[in-house]
Amino acid sequence: MNQAIPFVTFQPSRGQSAAEAMETYLEVFADGRVILDNRYGPDGPGAEGTVIMSEIEIAGQRLRFSDSFVAHEWDITPGVSLMVDCESAAELERIFTALSADGTVFMPLDDYGFGPFGWVGDRFGLTWQLGLAQA
Repeated sequence: MNQAIPFVTFQPSRGQSAAEAMETYLEVFADGRVILDNRYGPDGPGAEGTVIMSEIEIAGQRLRFSDSFVAHEWDITPGVSLMVDCESAAELERIFTALSADGTVFMPLDDYGFGPFGWVGDRFGLTWQLGLAQA
């Protein structure tokens, strides 16, 4: 069966690192796991240790990452974000705080008429919309 999996291309030439992002997300989301972690060796076109293709699962969602050895004109856009339904207000605040560290807060944690919600861009450029799971 076909499956759509979000794929994020990081650009080491811009200071981005798929490996650092993976480590951070696996730390922030307690239920995370590594599915695949394929890195360049000394003979690869990418720098040794950078990610050819990695896949993790966090908050029930698989994500694929890669470090591009080609410098692209585009960057990660906040127009596409990951939505996470948190189980509690404490979890929402913890995840919001962790992901917004050294990042950008687009919408601070507040009730915008549809329950507690926040939108952040993390230090890697990925954006997250965080709310409470519906009861």
